[in-house]
Amino acid sequence: MEQGAPVRTSRLDSVATITISRPERLNALDVPSFKAVHAELQTVGLDRSVRAVVLTGEGSAFCAGGDVAVMEESRKSSDLPRLFHELTGEQEASVREIMTMPKPVIASLPGVAAGGGLSLALAADWRIAVPSATLVPAFPGLGAVPDGGLTYLLPHFLGIGLAQELLFTNARIPADRARELGLIHEIVPAEALAARTQIRARELAQGPTFAYGWIKRLLVSAFSQTLEGQLALERRGAVEAARGRELPEGIQAFREKRPPRFPPVS
Repeated sequence: MEQGAPVRTSRLDSVATITISRPERLNALDVPSFKAVHAELQTVGLDRSVRAVVLTGEGSAFCAGGDVAVMEESRKSSDLPRLFHELTGEQEASVREIMTMPKPVIASLPGVAAGGGLSLALAADWRIAVPSATLVPAFPGLGAVPDGGLTYLLPHFLGIGLAQELLFTNARIPADRARELGLIHEIVPAEALAARTQIRARELAQGPTFAYGWIKRLLVSAFSQTLEGQLALERRGAVEAARGRELPEGIQAFREKRPPRFPPVS
């Protein structure tokens, strides 16, 4: 994308990295920049040559959520309802894209993930953070209702009780506590974040992309399906995998006592 764009995407082999580039605002997003995030997610999601996606922020933050400066302008012009209708809509589209994308998404956190930024991070399949990173619901501090799926994601990760604690106290969750809670998978030194993120992304990119896509789908459906419904979805996924190329390769590699070489998605 052009110089100065709020979001940029780079490629390294089969890994695409989407960087939110508004460091002067801790990568807070307004409606146009949320649209840009969604557009980039759509592009890499549809690109069959991309087998893993990294979402990160430039500078010392992942994403501080919605841009409060823009909210203040809308408050002064009595235009807040319209702004929040558009802002939450674009945020929903990005979260949905991450969670339904049939390939792994890694959130790489160089710092705070707050409000809508926390929703984006929790929507990802893997989260790597620096020790100084902090997760913050943020919405209650503004008197705002959480959006971007946060009231879906937090109870799924933590249960209702802890979700209530975090949302009603607007708790700041340091990286080590977030790791204990399962909200972060890895904590690495700041100087190692980019390298470790790429290593993990390459590992996932070499994995069974079709199976990963089904795992994502099944993990989301697990909280809305009955047991019978979930079993039926699992069976459907298993049969579709058997019709593809990954499962036969995995079986053959197991029999030959070698690492599998999963083919690109066709």
